[in-house]
Amino acid sequence: MDGKEIAESFPIWIASGISVCTVLLQAVIFAGSAYRNGIRIGLTKEQMKSSVKASAIISIGPSLVILSAMLSLLAAIGAPIAWERLSVVGSIIYESAIASIGAASVGIQLGEDTLTPEALTIALWTAILCSIEWTIFGIYVANRMGRIQRKILRNNSLKSAAISTAALIGVFSSFSAQNIVKSNKNTLAWVLGSIIMISLMKVSDWWNLKWLKNWSMVMAIFTAAVIASIV
Repeated sequence: MDGKEIAESFPIWIASGISVCTVLLQAVIFAGSAYRNGIRIGLTKEQMKSSVKASAIISIGPSLVILSAMLSLLAAIGAPIAWERLSVVGSIIYESAIASIGAASVGIQLGEDTLTPEALTIALWTAILCSIEWTIFGIYVANRMGRIQRKILRNNSLKSAAISTAALIGVFSSFSAQNIVKSNKNTLAWVLGSIIMISLMKVSDWWNLKWLKNWSMVMAIFTAAVIASIV
């Protein structure tokens, strides 16, 4: 039995399914808690429904990107592992790169060479050990972040908004910079996506089209990706 057969065996499907179901259960619990607390603090049911609808629509674009990455990853390490890793971690760049690095340490190129049991094992352990610190950090630090935030910001809402906005801009700028300097199809997709997104937001504001504002990210990502792949 080679590594690919092991990766797509029934026990691996079961193990991956348990992990994915755990994440789905967490999502349901968090969503329910958010909805109940939203009502408790005075938000109307219409506001809550509108928020849920907008969030669901906005998530479509990034989900399509994750799906496309899953198609390439499952060809290398099997469907159940690709399904589980991208459902739990969700980082396209990380999962593809780290699995390739692990397999390469034993002389196997993912997607090109026959996947051996040893290469599969090393690739999985590399992915696990390089991401487990996120979970450990969250367990021991997440419950203290509220106190740290209050101590730093001292209940200053303007400072909180400024820091949050700056952090978000920094994250997106970091990802964008990697594509801008490449001068390839990724760069074209970034430029097109930016132009389309800004244009759609302007149109939605001019004509007060709330539905267009909700769908703008999906439309920008999909359109830019299709054009860049064709050119």
